[in-house]
Amino acid sequence: MDLAFTPEEQQFREDIRAWVRDNLPQDISNKVHNNLHLTRDDMQRWARILGKKGWLGYGWPKQFGGPGWNAIQKHLFEEECALAGAPRIVPFGPVMVAPVIMAFGNAEQQKRFLPGIASGEVWWSQGYSEPGSGSDLASLKTRAERKGDKYIVNGQKTWTTLGQYGDWMFNLVRTSTEGKPQTGISFLLLDMKSPGVSVRPIIMLDGGHEVNEVFFDNVEVPAENLIGEENKGWTYAKHLLSHERTNIADVNRAKRELERLKRIAKAEGVYDDQRFRDEIAKLEVDIVALEMMVLRVLSAEKSGKNSLDVAGLLKIKGSEIQQRYSELMMLAGGPYSVPFILEAMEAGWQGDFPGAATGLAPLAATYFNLRKTTIYGGSNEVQRNIVAQTVLG
Repeated sequence: MDLAFTPEEQQFREDIRAWVRDNLPQDISNKVHNNLHLTRDDMQRWARILGKKGWLGYGWPKQFGGPGWNAIQKHLFEEECALAGAPRIVPFGPVMVAPVIMAFGNAEQQKRFLPGIASGEVWWSQGYSEPGSGSDLASLKTRAERKGDKYIVNGQKTWTTLGQYGDWMFNLVRTSTEGKPQTGISFLLLDMKSPGVSVRPIIMLDGGHEVNEVFFDNVEVPAENLIGEENKGWTYAKHLLSHERTNIADVNRAKRELERLKRIAKAEGVYDDQRFRDEIAKLEVDIVALEMMVLRVLSAEKSGKNSLDVAGLLKIKGSEIQQRYSELMMLAGGPYSVPFILEAMEAGWQGDFPGAATGLAPLAATYFNLRKTTIYGGSNEVQRNIVAQTVLG
């Protein structure tokens, strides 16, 4: 296992860094570095800039319009974007559903859906979780009944991230009740503007509108929107979930936020406290260990070996790290981390209290928001069981 980057890889990093520096809008970068709310326009603007360059689908092979980068190049691209303050690419289109369409969709579906994803013009949402079907996803109940050349979909999805912006949704639906629960699930692409689709907001603890409930009332979906074979959707879903859980680990964001934590600690005068420095040091060690784990997987991919089945392990450690750095930022800011007026902050005002200049006002919102990371994408308790079975044996 060689974790050192080659001269060619270092040059690739420099080229990416220069391009991001020249093309990332400063107002967006400022919001990301200070954990301010990103609007749909902010996220879409950056997606279109990447799409124009051909990098929104940065993990795609050349045959589908991607750059054809190897695993190391993809990692370096993600790292440089994160450190520069670029928004995370909204993963549902380019990172999650696109690989499924490439692997299991037919040529017509690939021609129809991939260009809109690659350009950043079409916003995709994920229809997985339901009330009562989260980590136990195979128990989902949303029904899709075949009638002629259409499916009639009825049911409900929940925790649909940014679903209020969605143009299309990839859905797991139940097409059969025979056999094991996993065997009756299909993978369906659904136009969210279809009659019978309604999106209702779920307002978070921080006042933000990030997630939604989506209801389907006799929604007609053309049968040609079925990916692969009917009742084989669970296979395609597992393919997608490995991308999701590795994405959740987000080691590059953790490295950026570690530097932000240090800035806040120094500005608030707690960086010289030995015990607080110990906590920062322990966090930094865990982030380095997480990065080594990511590089270990990339090294295996680069050499053509099968990488360890560590998607669940990456998700566990990555999500716990996100919660820890948000908590340490709160502790560093003390009482000045608490004031929070969503509407004022969206207008660019952080308050006139001491500490406002160092950007403490968003910390409480981030802290509360990141409580979700150990739950979504398969709760960490369930992931530990999976790791125990597949990695430890």
